[in-house]
Amino acid sequence: MATNVLIVEDDDAVAQALRDVLETEGYTVWRAGSGAEADAIQRERHPNLILLDIMLPDVNGLVYCSDLRRRTNTPVILISGTQRQTDRVLGLRLGADEFISKPFDVHELLARIEAVLRRAGPPPSNGGPSAEVHQVGDLVIDMGRHEAVLRDHVLPLTPSQFRILATLASRPNEVFSREDLARAVRGKGEAGKSRAIDVHIRRLRQKLDEVPGRGTTIVTVRGYGYKLGPSGSAVGASA
Repeated sequence: MATNVLIVEDDDAVAQALRDVLETEGYTVWRAGSGAEADAIQRERHPNLILLDIMLPDVNGLVYCSDLRRRTNTPVILISGTQRQTDRVLGLRLGADEFISKPFDVHELLARIEAVLRRAGPPPSNGGPSAEVHQVGDLVIDMGRHEAVLRDHVLPLTPSQFRILATLASRPNEVFSREDLARAVRGKGEAGKSRAIDVHIRRLRQKLDEVPGRGTTIVTVRGYGYKLGPSGSAVGASA
């Protein structure tokens, strides 16, 4: 299964170096030199990962990252030559999954890419529209596009919110504990942060419930955890 990476970088030398490294590792690579080019490729190709330089000729990369996060759940790694710690912090707060400073070590870059992709889930296979699609009532989760659609409304989800919703949709009749969902978001060893899942669930519910006429929401099963269910289901105060 090929993994598709979009490099958004206006420096030809840096872009070519990144392309060479990634293609050697088996990735399919596209390159955009501006935010406008990136938009066109993103809409047409639906990459599995975006490597985004902060300094672009037509848009600030931090602003563009925030815009991407509102429109898509595709993982984003910011790459920048800036040494300002504020850029790193702001980039992560605006929705980036990682921040890598130039010059970077190739092995570290590849390791961070692999980690982000593992958290995001499997890529599409055979060039098809998606690797897997989960449908629960009027909710459709497209794993390949990293997109959740409820009654024709594309939900503006963060990567963590998407992974939680995709996990719930993968087995809609099953109740998932906080620990289960924490591992789905961050991997093994993250069960200690499971209380943060409550915050994600609350925000996810708000986004689901904002869609008019929706029939699916996240149901709390008191004492056990969460599952997807009809919007009229009783919801307990806590799991």
